Amino acid sequence: MMGEFNKQLAEQLAGVSAIEQAGQAGTALISLWPLTDATQLDNDAKYGENLQVRITRVMARVMTGLDVTIPDAEFVYEGADEIPGRPQEIVDALLAANDACDTMAGYSRSCDFAQVRAAVQYCDAGWSEQETDAAEQVVESAIAAVCPRNGEIEASAEPTVVAQRLAISMETVYQMAQALDLQEGSERKALPVLLLANELNERLEIPRYYVGNDQLSELLRLAQGSDGLQEAALAMAPSIQSEWEQHKVDVLWDPDEAQRKAKEEDERKSREALMAKFAHIPEDPNKPPVEL
Repeated sequence: MMGEFNKQLAEQLAGVSAIEQAGQAGTALISLWPLTDATQLDNDAKYGENLQVRITRVMARVMTGLDVTIPDAEFVYEGADEIPGRPQEIVDALLAANDACDTMAGYSRSCDFAQVRAAVQYCDAGWSEQETDAAEQVVESAIAAVCPRNGEIEASAEPTVVAQRLAISMETVYQMAQALDLQEGSERKALPVLLLANELNERLEIPRYYVGNDQLSELLRLAQGSDGLQEAALAMAPSIQSEWEQHKVDVLWDPDEAQRKAKEEDERKSREALMAKFAHIPEDPNKPPVEL
């Protein structure tokens, strides 16, 4: 089924409460930029690495049908080409998933659909030439509809703008799903779309997000309904909001402050334990008060 981007649908979707709330979370995150603090820059880099680990884990689970763990995905992300005691099938799938992620990097600026085609090959996603052409047409029409002639979109920390851009991204992905005839059971075929979704977000100057395995299956099921776009968007919006809120927390994390709070918490627990230990001993009424 041929999908086609419809800007009016995206504009309607942007007014839905759940999308507006996600937009507010995105605004709070975007407002931190440009990052200048070294710790925050490092935190954001770590977030990006962890996001790829999580995404490649999802992809490898779909490719193999096996229980791929976060440590599996971390080892391969860090350069391992085998993991003692773990099936090589998992390692090979994670290697392919990372290759797909790497080959998609920069698509947000290049808009070269050859990168998507390469990711399809790495995922062995099974897109036909006709489906690939249809998906490309959807993405090109979306970019043409929302991007100015110079191809650049200015970053914005306005909640309504962020909600609108999230809705555009969602609607483009939905129409791609229609072009590819994605449905429940088509998880492998959908993997390149997951990567493309985040590249679209980059293009639209909004943050990336994460889709888990169960969520992917549910989204593919919902996309087949009579109101598939809105149902899928409503199902996805809370997790996007949560992801963006956590991204902000991760960026602002201060190791020194965390250590101080941990020390205070340990001291509090020690005091409470000591008080509980001697709670059965009655106080001496003749004991003089102690000035603090």
